[in-house]
Amino acid sequence: MTLVRISDDALARAGGADRLADAFAKKGCEVHRTSSWGMHWLEPMVEIDGKGFGPATLDDVDAILDGTSDKSIGVIEDHPFIATQTRITFKRAGKTRPLSLEDYEATGGWAGLKRARQIGPEKIVEEVKHSGLRGRGGAGFPTGIKWDTVMKAEGPQKYIVCNADEGDSGTFADRMAMEGDPFALIEGMAIAGEAVGATQGYIYLRSEYPDAIRKLNAALELCTDIIAPFKCEVRVGAGAYVCGEETSLLNSLEGKRGEVRAKPPLPALEGFLGKPTVVNNVLSLQAVPHILNEGGADEYKDAGFGRSRGTMPIQLAGNIKHGGLYEVGFGVTLDDLVNQIGGGTASGRPVKAVQVGGPLGAYIHPDQFDIQFDYEEFTASEALIGHGGITVFDDTADMLEMARFAMEFCSVESCGKCTPCRIGAVRGVEILDRIREGGRKRDRIELAPQMHNAPKDKGRDAGDEIGLLTDLCETMKFGSLCALGGFTPYPVMSALRQWPEDFTRNPELVEQALPENAG
Repeated sequence: MTLVRISDDALARAGGADRLADAFAKKGCEVHRTSSWGMHWLEPMVEIDGKGFGPATLDDVDAILDGTSDKSIGVIEDHPFIATQTRITFKRAGKTRPLSLEDYEATGGWAGLKRARQIGPEKIVEEVKHSGLRGRGGAGFPTGIKWDTVMKAEGPQKYIVCNADEGDSGTFADRMAMEGDPFALIEGMAIAGEAVGATQGYIYLRSEYPDAIRKLNAALELCTDIIAPFKCEVRVGAGAYVCGEETSLLNSLEGKRGEVRAKPPLPALEGFLGKPTVVNNVLSLQAVPHILNEGGADEYKDAGFGRSRGTMPIQLAGNIKHGGLYEVGFGVTLDDLVNQIGGGTASGRPVKAVQVGGPLGAYIHPDQFDIQFDYEEFTASEALIGHGGITVFDDTADMLEMARFAMEFCSVESCGKCTPCRIGAVRGVEILDRIREGGRKRDRIELAPQMHNAPKDKGRDAGDEIGLLTDLCETMKFGSLCALGGFTPYPVMSALRQWPEDFTRNPELVEQALPENAG
């Protein structure tokens, strides 16, 4: 009997994978629904004897089975998109059935948890520190330091919270991990519990991910006895972007409005229900079981360089030929990712910009594509790695509209707690609209008779408005309570600096208005 492997990832299912699987079953094949390899431009992909065929349709079934299909890509693991990766977090991608305990254990599952229970909390934390693992969802804070703080915090009750509120445009690594390898996330949380003395964990997941919710709940039922005494629950949010910020998430988890908390106190000391709490992203926790394997911390550390250790699951999206998930050690350049691995734009037109790190990430010009994927290098370039999403735009993109989208996005998603974010984003949209129109055109003000000789308001030209926009961005960047308002200036100012011709017919106005040239 022919064994056929087809992904049950949400993206593959959206492309018709369920109907494809049924068609092969009707042909007498044994069909295994696996996780996705991450080659999204080829989904739904069919695998037989290690060879891939995609994107497959119902019309391709007979040709695939009799060996005459023109959809063959050869041996999947030999494909350049896969062969050039360093897969640690996604080492099971495409290879295992998501809810098969047998598959998970056969590929090293639970070994990290067993070893963690043998070596104890201090050594667990020491190994996580040694690995160099940093948060994979935002600013890249060292995971081991966070765990060490919670481990040493006093209190009879502590918590592990997984921030699975993936909401950035062009990102899907969390979804793939939860749908394709749910036991790894659960094992990572259980290891974190062993490290800090927590017996309760929560996975905070957005309602827009129904497949991930179903998979995680099913996985938790299957492994309850394995992770005991640690307990874990899935909690579903309502899709507010700001709940990706850890303190807003904790408020939502407690049944309160998803609103940012002032820090201090840090969640590590006063988090969920006022108790010491570890809050980590999915990808951070997903890497932990590998790190806790014998020699895993060294292997993970050696995959990166400098202060950026381990691998980064990079998501290639937008106008790109080969979109998908590409896991590699830090140090790869944007040019390699976009033009070599990603194959350039899907439209065939020149790349104009890429946005890295979601809707609040900076827009990066092709002249800067020698920049390496590294937290410190991106920070020095006033850019963000964030969750590792790369969205590609061709030369038809209007960068003023892209900047306007960032401000509008912030105004819609703001929790309303602080003025720079709540009001600043609204004013930002208005300013950008006026720049598009060439400047403010005020109505003539009728003055009192005794002031008839007073000068009339001539309004502001585009240069004045650009200056006002830069001042506003400065205020939002340093005055906002959290990263939502604080990072919104990144896409706005990067678009303004790199593509001034999209804002005004006289780019010199932009140059004069930038902070370093003002006054």
